[in-house]
Amino acid sequence: MPDLSEMARGAADALFASGATVAVSESSSGGLVAAALLSIPNASRYFQGGAVVYTHRSRAGLLCLDETLPAGMRASTEGYAILCAEAARERLGTTWSVAETGAAGPSGNRYGDPAGHSCIAVCGPVPRAATIETRSANREANMWVFARATLELLRQCVAEHGGK
Repeated sequence: MPDLSEMARGAADALFASGATVAVSESSSGGLVAAALLSIPNASRYFQGGAVVYTHRSRAGLLCLDETLPAGMRASTEGYAILCAEAARERLGTTWSVAETGAAGPSGNRYGDPAGHSCIAVCGPVPRAATIETRSANREANMWVFARATLELLRQCVAEHGGK
């Protein structure tokens, strides 16, 4: 099992250095992103909150996004990850937000994506989205890969912004 604080160190250091704050919305990583960020001492300096948004009901209740998505959008896409990240950032008033959505496994999701598929997004001064495909049905291993990729994308964006 990966060390949570080791996994989050780069993102946490970049957030500390910039004095920025972050909100988290995640689904198939199951809370690992938030847990990793919170494993760093003094996380309250940058971590404002997070939610595991796993169902339509939790999306409505936690992100205030209703059942109806914009035309042509579905979950487990980069567009949907951006929507969730923007909603988390707006709800918590943070500098940055991250979102992760996908299919951890052992099977794919109802949208036709295979196990090991995840889309992640960072919203903030340097926005970015990416798709991860592990091609693995190992649920736990995929969750760790998704969380690590989300934290790395956050680190890259915050560092890029700090370098300007």
